[in-house]
Amino acid sequence: MIDAAWVPHHRRIEQVLRERIHTLQPGDRLPSDAELVAEFGVSRMTARNAMQRLAEEGLVARHPGRGSFVSSPSTHRRTDRLMTFSSEMARRGRLPSSRLLARAIRPSTRPEAASLALAPGEPIVEVRRVRFADGEPMALESAVLVIDCGKAVLAADLETGSLHGAIGAAGLTLRSGTGTVSAGAASAEDARLLDIRRGEPLLIERRVIVDDTGRRIESTESRYPASRYALDVSFEVENPVDGSPEGEG
Repeated sequence: MIDAAWVPHHRRIEQVLRERIHTLQPGDRLPSDAELVAEFGVSRMTARNAMQRLAEEGLVARHPGRGSFVSSPSTHRRTDRLMTFSSEMARRGRLPSSRLLARAIRPSTRPEAASLALAPGEPIVEVRRVRFADGEPMALESAVLVIDCGKAVLAADLETGSLHGAIGAAGLTLRSGTGTVSAGAASAEDARLLDIRRGEPLLIERRVIVDDTGRRIESTESRYPASRYALDVSFEVENPVDGSPEGEG
């Protein structure tokens, strides 16, 4: 029988390093792979994998020949992964918080209903918040949710707590989603709530999240100041097919 409390070695190293990083300053040196091997009694590959995962999250900067160092706080997110804003900021070593602007059950508009595959006018739950990192406004977030979330979301602490936690408390499991990212200019409301100038560039992310059955549960628009937030993209290079024009690419 597998011990339910057992934690893989690389995860245990990650957890320890996360705790250390939160007590250090950007640029502080972290243990080398050899030092982690000696400290935790693991293989060099295990130690390297643990540090590499932290580097992929932006917490660690690795410099060949010099070592690993604490990265400066970043608000970048990988496009192939979605975690809650609170978890995302906490992993970056920044303190997350929110200011609740609106929370209500009301009839859906036609675009809102379409985004959740509902009939226009069906009731939805609306949540609008300004999201902060270390007191700095990072996003204006507008979410609409299916009515099944209503009771839990209306009762939840959405300024220090998690919206996805409230959705889970309603018995719904968010599984996957799709989204788009586009550019835009800050409106007067954006400028006021995000403490930027009107017309400043924004990253506008729109996403829909579904449950295990493919049912649409959440539709959200997040508006980020482009000077404070970015998305990191990983990709594979597609080889040119035969017959493609010479010099293309």
